[in-house]
Amino acid sequence: MLEEIKHVQATADLLHSEQEVEAALDNMAQKINNTLAGHNPLLLCVINGGIVTAGKLMTRLTIPLTIDSIHASRYQNQTLGGTIKWLVKPETPIKGRTVLIVDDILDEGITLEALYDYCWEQGAAAVYSAVLVDKILDHQKPVTPDFIGLEVENRYLFGYGMDYKGFLRNAPGIYACKE
Repeated sequence: MLEEIKHVQATADLLHSEQEVEAALDNMAQKINNTLAGHNPLLLCVINGGIVTAGKLMTRLTIPLTIDSIHASRYQNQTLGGTIKWLVKPETPIKGRTVLIVDDILDEGITLEALYDYCWEQGAAAVYSAVLVDKILDHQKPVTPDFIGLEVENRYLFGYGMDYKGFLRNAPGIYACKE
């Protein structure tokens, strides 16, 4: 497995450098600060992919907020998504709260749609979402994030929280696997 990971890493295309990603995070944070000022949001970090984005955004957000996590996965360290598996639900009560869901990528939108539905079912007053990467697809997605860092072509990505078979989440940029 490690040989495969090394090969993928060595042959990948860099789509966005660390500096470009950090600038996108700055821009997202400014928009979130402006939009959610006075709302006392609950930031829900989508585990595992959203860890990097949430961590980097939190230090840029100047608004009062609380954090929790949610873990719903379609990929489970695979390269193709399946049915959603709920692993962890937040402990913080959502009823009456403004929720900001933070994730690494919006691909098909199936997981994010399920997260929205969950928050509404729990009685959220408002639900927003922030994704570092929105993948450009040739069809309509069921949800549109409120805050988007970067748009990228439809390729398999890794870095900044996104993984290749559970690896490479820590790559300092956004990379696309060779076709």
